[in-house]
Amino acid sequence: MATHEEALKAVYKPSAEFQKNAHVSSMEKYREMHKQSVEDPDTFWGNIAKDFYWKTAPEGKVLDYNFNVSKGKIEIKWFEGAVTNICYNVLDRNVKDRGLGDRIAFYWEGNDPDDSAKYTYGELLKLVCKFANVLKSQGVKKGDRVAIYMPMIIELVVAMLACARIGAVHSIVFAGFSSESLAGRILDAKCEMLITTDGVYRGTKLINLKEISDGAMAKCKENAFSVKKCIVVRHLGDPVNGTDDKTSSPAAKRPCKNLRTPWNPDKDMWWHELMTDVSEECEPEWMGAEEPLFMLYTSGSTGKPKGVLHTTGGYMLYTATTFKYTFDYHPDDIYHCTADIGWITGHSYVVYGPMANAATSVMFEGVPTYPDAGRFWEYVDKYKINQFYTAPTAIRSLMKFGDSFVTKHSRASLKVLGTVGEPINPEAWVWYHKVVGDGRCPVVDTFWQTETGGHVVTPLPGCTPAKPGAACFPFFGVVPAIIDESTGKEIDGPGEGYLVFKQPWPGIMRTVYGDHERFERTYFSKFPGYYVTGDGCRRDADGYYWITGRIDDMLNVSGHLLSTAEIESSLVEHPSIAEAAVVSHPHKVKGESTYCFVTLKDGTAFNDDLVSELKDQVRKTIGPFAKPDYIQNAPALPKTRSGKIMRRVLRKIACNDRDFGDISTLADPSVVELLLENRPNIGDV
Repeated sequence: MATHEEALKAVYKPSAEFQKNAHVSSMEKYREMHKQSVEDPDTFWGNIAKDFYWKTAPEGKVLDYNFNVSKGKIEIKWFEGAVTNICYNVLDRNVKDRGLGDRIAFYWEGNDPDDSAKYTYGELLKLVCKFANVLKSQGVKKGDRVAIYMPMIIELVVAMLACARIGAVHSIVFAGFSSESLAGRILDAKCEMLITTDGVYRGTKLINLKEISDGAMAKCKENAFSVKKCIVVRHLGDPVNGTDDKTSSPAAKRPCKNLRTPWNPDKDMWWHELMTDVSEECEPEWMGAEEPLFMLYTSGSTGKPKGVLHTTGGYMLYTATTFKYTFDYHPDDIYHCTADIGWITGHSYVVYGPMANAATSVMFEGVPTYPDAGRFWEYVDKYKINQFYTAPTAIRSLMKFGDSFVTKHSRASLKVLGTVGEPINPEAWVWYHKVVGDGRCPVVDTFWQTETGGHVVTPLPGCTPAKPGAACFPFFGVVPAIIDESTGKEIDGPGEGYLVFKQPWPGIMRTVYGDHERFERTYFSKFPGYYVTGDGCRRDADGYYWITGRIDDMLNVSGHLLSTAEIESSLVEHPSIAEAAVVSHPHKVKGESTYCFVTLKDGTAFNDDLVSELKDQVRKTIGPFAKPDYIQNAPALPKTRSGKIMRRVLRKIACNDRDFGDISTLADPSVVELLLENRPNIGDV
């Protein structure tokens, strides 16, 4: 039997039994398909496109692009001239063209274990058509942006697909963001309609989403912008103005009498009332392949979130294809992704990718530790889940509860385990494989971003010999390279540097909404001719890619990408703070945590009360998930003579690492010792 150290360094090959039915069952087959996908994308993706419905089918050349800013405007076009509708392809195509109307699209698992529901493709088609007609009756039309701020309930899926059906651009905001963050996204996208929910339970915590939404709409009004309509799903069945005569969401089984929904009759409308006596037929708006599908905001290094814009045709094919091959999905499998639809993982691998494959999925509203730490594995058995996709943070948090919460459940249905959101450490990878998967399930550690639309570096479960912690090899259509920052040249063979991509794949973002120059500057200006991920990467002697984490001014906390500038901006809003600098700090569960240095204004005392106020400030302006872990008093910050903060020095101080390298360019080197003296006693890393 292998020792623990040997298990961490072992190579895990797929079993012969698994390979028998795998879509890609050998590395030779993978290399053959990958070669065609990058050398002849017109044929490779053109053949895949034939599986979908097109009002005007793609013909001839499917890809046209410029990746080099020195040669003009960055442009990426897939299937230019083709016309389709993604809602038609994930619903009508499955129901009407393939006769799968009775197939379950989603099993819904509520916050409480006895709350559940199921929805067939046929039922969803009717609901989506009805809500698409509701949107049109409220004046929403092709090209309009619609903000959606909802928990994991079926109405969220209905709302986004209804937008896609009529050509409106959905902008979903994770229902954990604050009023200020929601307002900022509404303002940037100029969304005149907001769709939300009365409230939601996360474990035992009740969250009044309508109240947060009202706060966001008030902040928009302060900025001279009005959200004209707000549609509210009555999920918890709360009474309004003392009455209790409303019909709750189909998914809600536990009315909450402690929640009161604030109401503005001039703006607010109940979802269930609008859905009464509405036609179940709605002709799709036929969209050009390069017309917008959705925008999703991700943190930016400037502090202002970026509206990442994805278009219709390429994204549809890429999410469908990555879903099929990365999870080795077959008809009649039951699939589950634990991600919230408010993030890109939920867009691509809860909704669009699975539904394009007519998959049956489990959608989960709750948290993995409620009512106990065995919740995931309880409903794995309940629904007989075959593919299970979650974040390394969730895996690490469940590891600390011990194996018994896992092993008391069968998990015999599991075939493939996946991870997403951040690099997984080998320790968690081996526990996931050995304990959760009983040592028999391939683990696919997927690397991708909001910007990439789908997996770009990942193992394929039927062919890839996996190394714990390695993202492994590029997906079809993806050509990675590693760039040495000092020379700007590609590194051949083993090496470490910036991860970049040399040509576009169908799922790549097309622009930053309203700011194409920012798109070019952020992703293409550092190394002209390449898409720059912002992540570091190491390639080993066997050609495996290992993601080493963010290189730019970003943090990956529990799979949530956060901007250091955004957190710093929040901190300096406090009247006691003159300056702030934020860096990452290793965390055993979250992967990375936020470590903040703050310089106080004269006459201000640094104490526990101030630290609490500052943490609450960030929580309020961004959201609970952004709350800082550590805040240190910094009478001064290490700066160059030109005034630039040397963040690499701050990262060393945060970890109590005194190997600073060359600090001769610091204006005042004594600042380093002062900061080390002020460092709180949180242990070394």
